[in-house]
Amino acid sequence: MFLARLPMTMNGVLMTLYIVTGLGRGYGAAGLVGAGVTLGMALGAPLMGRCFDRYGLRPVVAVCGLGTTAFWVAAPHLPYAALAAVALPAGMLSVPAGSLARQVLATQVPAESLRAAYSLDTISIEATFMIGPAAGIAAITSLSPTWTLSALGVLFGGTAFLIWLFDPPIRDTGEPAADSARPKLRTWLTWRLMSTLLIAGGALFVLVGTELATLATLRAHGDIGMTGLVIAVMCVASIIGGVIHGAVRRSLPQGVLMLLLALLVVPVGLAGQSWWLLMLVLIPTNLVCAPTLAATTETVSRIAPPRVRGEAMGLQDASTRLGLALGSPVVGFAIDHSSPAWGFAAAGIGGLVIAAAGLLHRRTPSPAPEPVPAMAAAGGG
Repeated sequence: MFLARLPMTMNGVLMTLYIVTGLGRGYGAAGLVGAGVTLGMALGAPLMGRCFDRYGLRPVVAVCGLGTTAFWVAAPHLPYAALAAVALPAGMLSVPAGSLARQVLATQVPAESLRAAYSLDTISIEATFMIGPAAGIAAITSLSPTWTLSALGVLFGGTAFLIWLFDPPIRDTGEPAADSARPKLRTWLTWRLMSTLLIAGGALFVLVGTELATLATLRAHGDIGMTGLVIAVMCVASIIGGVIHGAVRRSLPQGVLMLLLALLVVPVGLAGQSWWLLMLVLIPTNLVCAPTLAATTETVSRIAPPRVRGEAMGLQDASTRLGLALGSPVVGFAIDHSSPAWGFAAAGIGGLVIAAAGLLHRRTPSPAPEPVPAMAAAGGG
């Protein structure tokens, strides 16, 4: 899953650079294609999760892998209009590596160790973001865009083939079979689960807004060359927080972590005069980044019935991608019409606004667990 996520961290920056430098279009045109891919991923994640629940892993991964490979291999040979037209369906066919990894962990890891497993998974995501974008930029600047985008398609297809070949289990033997009765949507998409998804979307709003405000601050003070170091320190802080969250026997709940994530970033802009001070004051909010995301996954896996776990994990993916898609323009607008310092405030306050409904209803009782099917009970799991 680490390998499967690597090309996903490259595709945005590679598509942007290709459209701007290779096709001679502006950043707005590149953003339109990127938004189409992101929206497609958000719409496709629950659908792919439902297909996992119904048809199993291999058929879905095979179709997604072929579709994604075809898109990226063909992308450097398509005009801009065609790229913009196929961006949405291409995003919908992306292999949902994130939700798939969480499904496998929910199946294979004992309940008492899930926090540590989800924290490790979140740490793995941070590692891919430290490697993927830099590797993609190095490739497209030293090699031809056509070769780089085609190689990205091959990487997507290769990792999909490895997942198909390995075929990790996404359902425990004691859980309902794929052809068993599917619970109705209203019985499991409860307000508690929806509030968890809102908090997840708010967290990603904060994270993407923080990165954008950090970049704008460094650029405004002529320290753009220190961007890589500052972002690397942010990722390391998040990894350290994830290690602590996974190691302790009892961690902070998701709602408290979300509050800390948002509130700690609001005053960061006051320290933007020097890059090293900005880097230091960004450490506290990034310490709770990985724990917040891991706690979200743990809550979703605990609430969602096993029969619809794939769809629930897909909804989590969709909520985080929508938070990402909303954060960039909102925080960018705040920066354009005020200053980079206000970008940090907009990131924190905006994330709180999105998560407010979920934060106000954390005391909603969890739904009763589904009864164990008679045949499964008789077979002893």
